[in-house]
Amino acid sequence: MAIVSVGSVVSLWRYPVKSMMGEELNAGEVTPRGLLGDRAYALVDPSTGKVASVKNPRKWGRLFECRATFVEAPRGGGRLPPVRITLPDGKVVTTEQGDLNQILSTVLGRQVTFATTAPQAPSLEEYWPDIDGLAHREIITDEAMPSGTFFDCAVIHILTTATIDRLRELYPPGRFEVRRFRPNIVVEVASDEKGFVENAWIGRTVAIGDEVQFSVTGPCPRCVMTTWPQGDLPKDPGILRAAAQHNQANVGVYASVVRGGTIRRGDSVRLE
Repeated sequence: MAIVSVGSVVSLWRYPVKSMMGEELNAGEVTPRGLLGDRAYALVDPSTGKVASVKNPRKWGRLFECRATFVEAPRGGGRLPPVRITLPDGKVVTTEQGDLNQILSTVLGRQVTFATTAPQAPSLEEYWPDIDGLAHREIITDEAMPSGTFFDCAVIHILTTATIDRLRELYPPGRFEVRRFRPNIVVEVASDEKGFVENAWIGRTVAIGDEVQFSVTGPCPRCVMTTWPQGDLPKDPGILRAAAQHNQANVGVYASVVRGGTIRRGDSVRLE
């Protein structure tokens, strides 16, 4: 197939602690495990061994009130630097503190352990709201995660501005902002591209900048997390309902890393 220019990188995101708010980047290093430092850590419920995730918001919704950022930029080949966590009351703690588990347990209202290494068979709980088009309705399921990681399904999530714009058209009252969907890479597409354009990328290779290549492995099915309040964004089940009714609940695509390197905001994005 011919190489096609599809747009450019408009924003990059990394989430050092699973289900906490993350950090926007100007540049990032891509490794075989995605953006360096992304989902490097998580909280684990010691009573169940399951990873804490806002996919079960009734239990872990307050994670969205915490923000995690590295104290300095991670560098490949070395130990990851500590993470700074801003709590709901504005207090800042670091992952090097000896009382971190106690502090986070108090904030979340249940016992948690800060985990630096994922188990070989990680899993989480997922609540399925009563929305047409979802695989389940009004039930909590146990969901397996990729072995030895804190990712839900894949190491990279790519989202286009065309998809965000299309969802806004379909559900005008909804505040469709990038942060609701927690992507790693947001691509601003050419002005004549409309709709859920990245659906057509599945099975193709996406090249970004001079070095990085991703294999687009499948759609990114969205969950109740997209409806949950975060920052000034209100709770809104209509966000997920619009995606379910018009694109099988998919928002963006998942990808694996073919070739790593550095990606930067403004880099060209090509479909190969």
